[in-house]
Amino acid sequence: MSITLNNITKSYNKVIAVEDITFEVKSGELFGLIGPDGAGKTTLFRILATLLYADKGEATVAGYDVVKDYKEIRRSVGYMPGRFSLYQDLTVEENLQFFATIFGTTIEENYDLIKDIYVQIEPFKERRAGKLSGGMKQKLALSCALIHKPKVLFLDEPTTGVDPVSRKEFWDMLKRLNNKGITTLVSTPYMDEASLCDRIALIQAGKILKIDSPSNIISQHEKQIFNIEAKNMYKLIRDLKEFPESESVYAFGEFVHYTHSAPNFSPEELELYLTTRGHEDISIMPTSPGIEDIFMDLASAKDIKVTENGS
Repeated sequence: MSITLNNITKSYNKVIAVEDITFEVKSGELFGLIGPDGAGKTTLFRILATLLYADKGEATVAGYDVVKDYKEIRRSVGYMPGRFSLYQDLTVEENLQFFATIFGTTIEENYDLIKDIYVQIEPFKERRAGKLSGGMKQKLALSCALIHKPKVLFLDEPTTGVDPVSRKEFWDMLKRLNNKGITTLVSTPYMDEASLCDRIALIQAGKILKIDSPSNIISQHEKQIFNIEAKNMYKLIRDLKEFPESESVYAFGEFVHYTHSAPNFSPEELELYLTTRGHEDISIMPTSPGIEDIFMDLASAKDIKVTENGS
């Protein structure tokens, strides 16, 4: 295994950030840590990157212990934090040259590894990093994290605040790196990115809810979900929560995602109920679950507070 965590626990001033976290990431795997802000993702990354000590538990990265072998780990991993942390006064090329020098290598030596990424920003290599767009900063940060040919890549919310096109391009780049055998642990608050990983761990309030491949997690979900729509969304949510034996009700784009606790649920009965409450243009249609639906269900089952849309 490239990464192992066993009963990792960390608290800040008696507030538990992560609690008894245990999972493994296989060599060459693209593993996603999926959860909203404050779930504990960054704390785990800092422990694995030897920037923070856990209060309890053990962890290894690339076969090295995160406490005893921190020097070896720092030489073996690439780390891209959530915030852009490169030198903004240096140019694109100067930043890349600086990180290559730190690790005792050159841009030329490992250029093949970053070529697909770097060619997109190379025309701007004389531009200062602080003047780059969000998507270009993202590509530069990834290039700098890869320039020493790491065994393991840590990417902490790399697509937060980036436009949808750049997000897609970034995940395409991760897939290509995955094909080159680099183990990647990536965190994201975006539930739609979960399906792009080989396996995922759903995390909320410092606890792991479930670990499996995205397809397995979805296929194992047994509850029928309904897309419900009406003119007044706020009133619709309120009234659905008051419907007898309603189980979960939350906004999902232009719809409300609804589940019912009784096995003999009748959409017709619900439509009649909503009509008597004054709703118009009512639509009730079954829909397939997504990772976000399952996340909300698991968080609710474990009595973990989570806001709508997983944020």
